Amino acid sequence: MRIISLNLNGIRSATNKGLYAWLQTQGADVVCMQEVKAQAADLTAEMLNPRGYHSYFHYAEKKGYSGVGIYSKVKADAVIEGLGNPCQGHPEGSMRDIDSEGRYIECQFGNLSVVSLYLPSGSSGEERQLFKFSVMARLLPHLQVLVASGREVVICGDWNIAHKQDDLKNWKGNKKNSGFLPEERDWLTFLFEQIGWVDVYRKLHPETTDECYTWWSNRGQAWDKNVGWRIDYQIATPGFAHKALAAHVYKTERFSDHAPLVIDYSD
Repeated sequence: MRIISLNLNGIRSATNKGLYAWLQTQGADVVCMQEVKAQAADLTAEMLNPRGYHSYFHYAEKKGYSGVGIYSKVKADAVIEGLGNPCQGHPEGSMRDIDSEGRYIECQFGNLSVVSLYLPSGSSGEERQLFKFSVMARLLPHLQVLVASGREVVICGDWNIAHKQDDLKNWKGNKKNSGFLPEERDWLTFLFEQIGWVDVYRKLHPETTDECYTWWSNRGQAWDKNVGWRIDYQIATPGFAHKALAAHVYKTERFSDHAPLVIDYSD
C-alpha cells in the first residue's frame, strides 16, 4: 500500500507543473493533499476525478486559501470533514475557526483511517502563532482519542514543525522562529513519546541526512543549496507504522515548494 502526502501550494499551480501525469506513474493507493487553495467550483474534471481515484475535499471558506483533500483508489466507507463533528466528542462549534480554514479530512477504509492535516503556520506574525498554539492545544485531545480508538490511523500532512535539529539545515538560526520553537517541538515529542504516535519516516530513517527535507523557502536559493526543513510527516498508530516498508522524498520534479513524501506499507 502506497501513501503519498504533498502540500500543493495551490492545486491549480501544481496541475500546471505536471502533478497528474506524475501521479499516474506512482501507483499510490491514497494521496493526501494540503493547501489546495481552491473551492469545488475552481477544480477541473481532472482535479475532481483523476483517473482511477475517488476524491474527497475539505475546502476553506476563504477563497484561494488552505484546504485539504484525499484521493483514494478504494471508495471510503466514511468521510469526516473537519474536527467539529459532535459525534467525535467535541462540543459543536468548538472547532469552528479551525474548520473554516479547511485543515482536516479523514477517510475511513475498514479499520484504517487516513487523515490529511494542515497545521497553521505562525511565521506571518504573533497573531497567527497564537492561533497555531491554540490549534495544537485543541487538536491534542482528538489525537489522544484516535490513538486509543482501536483503529489503525495514519495522519499525513504539513505539520509546520521541524521536530529535531536533524530535521532542518539551519537549526541554529531558527531556534526562535515559528516551526522550530521549543513549545512546538515539545508538542511533537509528547505525541511520540507519551501518546504513542510514530513518526514513520524517522522509524525507517533514524539516521541524520539532508535527504529528509520536504520544504524549501523561495528565498536565498534554498532549493539549490538544499537549505530545507522536514515539516511534512506521516504519523501513525504503532500497528500501522509497523507495516512501513520504505519511505522517500521525491525531488526529481517540483510541483510545489514542498516535495511529496512517499511511504510504502505492507498490505
